[in-house]
Amino acid sequence: VRLQKTSLWSCGISSAGLISHCEGDIENQVELEEKTRLINQVLELQNTLEDLSARVDAVKEENLKLKSENQVLGQYIENLMSASSVFQTTDSKSKRK
Repeated sequence: VRLQKTSLWSCGISSAGLISHCEGDIENQVELEEKTRLINQVLELQNTLEDLSARVDAVKEENLKLKSENQVLGQYIENLMSASSVFQTTDSKSKRK
């Protein structure tokens, strides 16, 4: 968006009609500047949203990977415990006899 600059010289300060026309140009310029600012802000927010969305996707992927690794480690620990005599259940009545 390109903004037009209006000089007071081109507005014709001596004529009331031209002054009001010049004020309209200044209002249009201010409106264009505001629109430009808002468009830039929207674009910046869109970029931020894209970045955050990509980050969320990466974190979700990492989370799934870690859950899978935890399941594998949990199963490995269970297998080690079942193979070890230290973790076997004992029947206290059979030992007393």
